[in-house]
Amino acid sequence: MRTKVFFVGAGPGAADLLTFRGADAIAAADLVIFAGSLVNPEIAERARTGAEILDSSSLTLEDVCALYRRARDEDLVVARVHSGDPTIYGAIHEQIACLDELGIPWEIVPGVSSLAAAAAAAGCELTVPGVAQSVVLTRLAGRTPMPAGESVSAFAAHGTTMALFLSCARARAMQAELLAGGYDADTACVIAYRASWPDEVLLRCELKDLAATLRGARIHKTALVLVGPALATKAGTRSNLYDPSFGHEFRRPRSWKVANGEI
Repeated sequence: MRTKVFFVGAGPGAADLLTFRGADAIAAADLVIFAGSLVNPEIAERARTGAEILDSSSLTLEDVCALYRRARDEDLVVARVHSGDPTIYGAIHEQIACLDELGIPWEIVPGVSSLAAAAAAAGCELTVPGVAQSVVLTRLAGRTPMPAGESVSAFAAHGTTMALFLSCARARAMQAELLAGGYDADTACVIAYRASWPDEVLLRCELKDLAATLRGARIHKTALVLVGPALATKAGTRSNLYDPSFGHEFRRPRSWKVANGEI
């Protein structure tokens, strides 16, 4: 059986942010199923001539599983194309369960996340030494509830960089939870709408103005919010990696070079 399903990360939007491996998987597929509401249509154009291309926007899990069953019966290779990286809010876990039940092999092809695209557009490092060394990826509770201990306010207590997905429709609640968790009102925020798309919008504000900024820009979906002190930091503690006094496998520390007459 040649049947196999590739979960392909299409990247955040720009067609040229699709990986070579992702492009190869799409080009090799007999059936391409892509999230048309989120994935750049240019990505689907990488399918070979004669391949069947389907938009999954209106499909249920049962509909998609029926397509996988047909792929098995007709011995087809499938590219299931998701926006961003399929392992982050990609809803692939339930599809994998279906494939395992059908006895169909599968593979995940990673993609560039909207988190990376948003940080790149903002021109900031999310992990600044001495300021923030962790990044929390989360979302506000909505119709999909959050597990115990995973509220936005609970994560906000760490005070590090936070990336909030799928949360802009409830801007006031998001702002309130971030403040309740312990972020200062003047904490830097970045709003990235459709990062890397031609109509990308990048906004900066302080946390106390987050909800008003989102409402003023009429942004309620397809946007990522970054929060944390690293976003406003132009300088932090210097990293050890490039410090002359710090040695590692590939470089002797300055003190060793002085002691051994190299300097």
